[in-house]
Amino acid sequence: MMETEDRRILIIDDEPSICAGCRMTLADNGYVSDACSTGRSGLKALLSGRYQLVLLDMKLPDMDGMDILQKVKDSGIDLCVIVMTGYASVKNAVDAMKLGTFDYLSKPFSDDELLNAVALAVENRRFKEAHMAVRRQPATRRDFGNIIGENPRILQIFDDIRKVAPTDTTVLLCGESGTGKELFARELYAHSHRSDRPFMAVDCSTFSSSLLESELFGHTKGAFTGAVQDKEGIFSAAGNGTLFLDEVANLNMDIQAKLLRALETHEFKPVGASRLKKADVRFIAATNRDLKTMVREGRFREDLFYRLNVFPIIIPPLRERRDDIPRLLYHFLRQTCRQTGKRVDGFSDESLEILVNDDWPGNVRQLKNVVARLVIIADSPVLECQHLSDHWEAGPEPVRDEVPDSLDALKAAKQNLLDVQFGEIEKAFLKKALSEAGGNITRAARRVGMQRSNFSTLMKKHGLNSAAGPSSDRI
Repeated sequence: MMETEDRRILIIDDEPSICAGCRMTLADNGYVSDACSTGRSGLKALLSGRYQLVLLDMKLPDMDGMDILQKVKDSGIDLCVIVMTGYASVKNAVDAMKLGTFDYLSKPFSDDELLNAVALAVENRRFKEAHMAVRRQPATRRDFGNIIGENPRILQIFDDIRKVAPTDTTVLLCGESGTGKELFARELYAHSHRSDRPFMAVDCSTFSSSLLESELFGHTKGAFTGAVQDKEGIFSAAGNGTLFLDEVANLNMDIQAKLLRALETHEFKPVGASRLKKADVRFIAATNRDLKTMVREGRFREDLFYRLNVFPIIIPPLRERRDDIPRLLYHFLRQTCRQTGKRVDGFSDESLEILVNDDWPGNVRQLKNVVARLVIIADSPVLECQHLSDHWEAGPEPVRDEVPDSLDALKAAKQNLLDVQFGEIEKAFLKKALSEAGGNITRAARRVGMQRSNFSTLMKKHGLNSAAGPSSDRI
């Protein structure tokens, strides 16, 4: 809330009852406010720079509210304005919106309407300040190697990496697809005493079981059809370095048993060999699946799980670290501009709000790809809302593999389709309305023909917040 001396709210209205009522309501909710009864005194107070939010009556005895707005805008002062107007002068309020007014209140208005408008304005102000802070950050990065993040959960992971990296302890990285598990693995490697030795990464989901065993442990000549010569496996190639096993949940039970032996004894046997080999390798594993559930279901060895899960690190999805999204957006923007040779300076406040509001099911990987596409299609120095609406990624179509076998199952399937498909359409409808209204809920609701309260209810249903993102967080 605006509690410090330089963040007061100014009320400009020639009706003493309006000023007194607003000041009392605001004071009861922790806001500090002043009041002026004339346009000239109000303008002088605004030009002092002490205020960042003003409640402005459009019809004053000595000065028109539009003139005050224009003079403040010409002065360059960054001010959030909520217009107070009678029903007869709604057109003036709309005109005032063109001068950057955040919202308007139609007289008479309730205490709740006043507080809601002020709370949204304050939140919008904070969002813009955070946006500008990110834009002002120098190109040189304040981060942990190649990982962008100042969210508390990311900072805790940095601390965990500093503690465990110098040891040879096995680390299990858990997180959704696209959260950057390999980048965290490489940071573990970079901070370890093995950083001058090889880092070998294997995606366990890209090989068949037979090929993966050969890939990991190697094979001898004649071990199977096509084995025309001895082949060194990744265990040997790692050479006292670090081995990163990505998507370890995809290993079959036979490979799991052999991996367990390698973890416990640092010994392995190439396919077709009769003798064991030694490998002093540090293990880091990663998964986007729940290994505990797989253990209960008999699809993953319990002993291997405990051997891998010595030091687990949980990487949060992007939707749980939304405060890092602006940093990531500007990092990938600068990166893509360097690669393409294009110059794009940044995002408009409205487009940034939409990007922060998104759920990002593909996490940081998806965000990086979206930024790359936006830069490629950009035709102006600032990425605006229309760029997002024209080139937003389409979500995956729901696929049903089973045909309902009862009336209840059919009803459940129908309800699921409504929840999933119509829910996405409803959410896209809200985002589009907010985008076209510059993030202003009142204007968005009016534009689509809805009551503001109903529009807000739908926003809450989908976790949307026009100023700060869903209610709930470089790689």
